[in-house]
Amino acid sequence: MSTDETTEAAAVPSQQANGAEADPETDPQAESAAGSETEEASGSGAGDVPEGRDDPDSPDSPDSGSSPSAGDERPAEEDVELGAAMSQLSTAPSEERSQTVPGSLGGPRKPGTAGRVGWFLRELTGWLRWFWRQLTSMRVALMLLFLLSLGSIPGSLIPQTNVDAVKVDEFKQRHDVLAPLYEKLQLFDVYTSVWFSAIYILLFVSLIGCIVPRTWQFVGQLRAEPPRAPRRLDRMPVYTTWHTDAAPDEVLGAARTMLRGKRFRTHLRGDAVTSEKGYLREVGNLLFHIALIVLLLAFAAGQLWKSEGGKLVVQGDSFNNTLTQYDDFQSGTFFGSEDLDEFGFRLEDFTADYYEGAADAMTPKEYRADISYWTGGDGKEKKTAIRMNHPLEVGGSKVYLLAHGFAPVVSVKDGQGDIAYRGPVAFLPQDTNLTSSGVVKVTDYRDAQGNKDQLGFQGFFVPTFGGAESGSMFSQSPELDYPVLFLTAYHGDLGVNSGLPQSVYQLDTDNMKQFKAKDGGPLAKKILPGETMKLPNGAGSLKFEGIKQWANFQISHQVGNGWALGGALAAIAGLAGSLFIQRRRVWVRAMPGPDGRTVVEMAGLGRSESTRLPEELSDMAVSMQAEAPAVAEPSESAEGAGK
Repeated sequence: MSTDETTEAAAVPSQQANGAEADPETDPQAESAAGSETEEASGSGAGDVPEGRDDPDSPDSPDSGSSPSAGDERPAEEDVELGAAMSQLSTAPSEERSQTVPGSLGGPRKPGTAGRVGWFLRELTGWLRWFWRQLTSMRVALMLLFLLSLGSIPGSLIPQTNVDAVKVDEFKQRHDVLAPLYEKLQLFDVYTSVWFSAIYILLFVSLIGCIVPRTWQFVGQLRAEPPRAPRRLDRMPVYTTWHTDAAPDEVLGAARTMLRGKRFRTHLRGDAVTSEKGYLREVGNLLFHIALIVLLLAFAAGQLWKSEGGKLVVQGDSFNNTLTQYDDFQSGTFFGSEDLDEFGFRLEDFTADYYEGAADAMTPKEYRADISYWTGGDGKEKKTAIRMNHPLEVGGSKVYLLAHGFAPVVSVKDGQGDIAYRGPVAFLPQDTNLTSSGVVKVTDYRDAQGNKDQLGFQGFFVPTFGGAESGSMFSQSPELDYPVLFLTAYHGDLGVNSGLPQSVYQLDTDNMKQFKAKDGGPLAKKILPGETMKLPNGAGSLKFEGIKQWANFQISHQVGNGWALGGALAAIAGLAGSLFIQRRRVWVRAMPGPDGRTVVEMAGLGRSESTRLPEELSDMAVSMQAEAPAVAEPSESAEGAGK
């Protein structure tokens, strides 16, 4: 810590305790108290001479010949004035370095039960105050912010349950050793875990406890006058002086006009003008910390009042924003079904365009879902298009387009010749060329003898089949150039009536038997649009009637996004202000000299060392000399006359 910072730190507590600066010239008690505090803070003894100060006992000192007490009093006064000039250039809280010893906070313990209880309460209160001071210190706030950033890393690297529960289950199956440990540490639910919430809340409390007193202190600085000019301005880091024939009042008036023109706060006190500028630096500091609180609040609101769900919609089908319509749905703690926005939409068509160049072959160029949507129960339908990263916004909800695929349209006849099922069946893509897998489940089925049974078909759909000579069943392109459906058939119990949840995209064959071909092997067939797959022994048939497209949408309701954006922008603005704006003070003194001319002194002090302050003070001195031109000092005039 530099000498200037030490003097500033020693002066700040005195100003905070009194609410205003004590004037040593008008208040002798304040002068003596402030002088003793400064000497104790600097560690100087009664006869020590601080660095950079003239020795009052030396022959060259202007105070030589005065009494020893006066010689000691003058340096103390100068130290106090210098500390006052440098004080409150920042509202940063000072760290207390006292060491707390167990038992010392309660003070002496009186005998008896009442004494022990009183001592315990004082001890407890002391430790609570110590804990609060540590929690609201800037060091602890930075540590908590670092821990919060560190805790977010597993949330980005490890799959989260509220984001993708399927990936979490796959991770647990692949890592049977790590999965139990991760569950105990709540690493699959990082952002709702106890330890992450504890860090989050402690950081929030720490920022509040740091900002509130700092804000009040800054408000007090804005209401107070700039500190008085030190007696010796030549001790300031930047200093200049000259003589002029202008009267002192004219010089001070010109100084106030010039400083106000440069947006300094000015005040005339005695023979000097005091001024200060750069309050936006502290405004930037406070704005940055307040913006962090806004970000924390926005993040918390976004987690507690959010909802997110997915829905796969086949071309021609509709979706209404109710809980029963979702394929999957997650929500925050305080989000209820009544908070869902009233709207719905219907998928009219889907367009997928791809690049055809050699380098970007089959790279998606555009995914567009053409929909009709409505708001409320009887709202008028409107047509629009949803594209990737261009969601539909309805109320507080956004509808994002996530993926698309194909849904073969099939019709199944049972053993009696009746239609047991007809409609599109969504197949899920397995690669970038949309090789898709899926199942067809038929629950209302009767065999050739009229007995109730259930059918299940599973297989693959490829939009562009490479042909038998390709030796592969995988699609060669995501476009519908040569669509083919490969299926096998089962009969038996699908398990849909067991009461246990099951995926509509998977077929449980544990209680089912596969149909056999004439050669005794499993029945499997490749069919094109318009062709039919017949089951053996008159058990029925499946016809491949056509193809529809489907789109997968994510409906998200997220609050606090605007506040988060505003907080982020405010944090950037506050950080820029605290980094590039310098807090500085300028004093101008004008007083008659021994020769009758006016001696002008100008000095400046900044919050931190900067090369701009000397340049700024030099420009001010040049501006001042237009109203108070410099003249040669008497010694220089005498030398010129002698020559």
